[in-house]
Amino acid sequence: MDSLTTLAAALSYAMGIEPPAQAEPKNEALSHYVDEAFGGRKADRIFMYNPDAIAYWVQRKYPFFMETVTKNTDLAISFRTAFPPVTPVCFGTMYTGAEPKVHGIMKYERPVIRIDTLFDALIRAGKKPLIISIENCSMSLIFNERPMDYIIKKTVEEANAAAMEAILEDKYDFIAVYNDNYDHCMHAAGPEDVRTLAEMRYNDRMFGTFADLIRRHWTRHDTLLGFGMDHGCHARYKEKESGVSLGDHGYDIPEDREICHYYKALPAVEK
Repeated sequence: MDSLTTLAAALSYAMGIEPPAQAEPKNEALSHYVDEAFGGRKADRIFMYNPDAIAYWVQRKYPFFMETVTKNTDLAISFRTAFPPVTPVCFGTMYTGAEPKVHGIMKYERPVIRIDTLFDALIRAGKKPLIISIENCSMSLIFNERPMDYIIKKTVEEANAAAMEAILEDKYDFIAVYNDNYDHCMHAAGPEDVRTLAEMRYNDRMFGTFADLIRRHWTRHDTLLGFGMDHGCHARYKEKESGVSLGDHGYDIPEDREICHYYKALPAVEK
């Protein structure tokens, strides 16, 4: 299982740019896939869909709720996420390529990251990145104060509508879209509650929608699609109550730290 610290350099490699300054070496599986899929060319577009907290064990147990993702991707990479496995820590590692002690977020707090990030590397290379997120969430806060565009919405549905508009607009080289719906329901009802699994299915189908739009409208681009969460989750039981299963994360256990990302290269079909 690869470290999540290897992702930022691999995404940089996919676009042919220098990685963030403190990033650990690139993920070899993703880098090799990019080389093979694009015939040695580099991607000029990357679209990263970042649903929160969908654990690898949940994916394995309920593959039906991931079937759109698996049908629309070629490469699955198992990652061991950062510790503690909480949202700002893990997204900090995902987009800097650095351990928490290096990027500076080592618990659930949401300061602006001051070290070099993938977004800074993209800007230096003349690329145009965009973050689409929800109000008052980690992705809307920890990568702020950079000369790039941010679209912050009140709801997941509004954020995803904005992502579709950004695909159609076709002016951004790197788009990261954050959804918190599975995580929110998981904490309230548990990872395997039918309502939580319905949110997982929503994320699965949104990825399919994004993939279809990109296939139709980014035909001039070599595009890399990614479906990548930050951390996993586990069930817990409240004592002295009804025994209803609730969800949590933040522990050094496989349920919280083992995740699986999915990738698809879409070579340009016209120039």
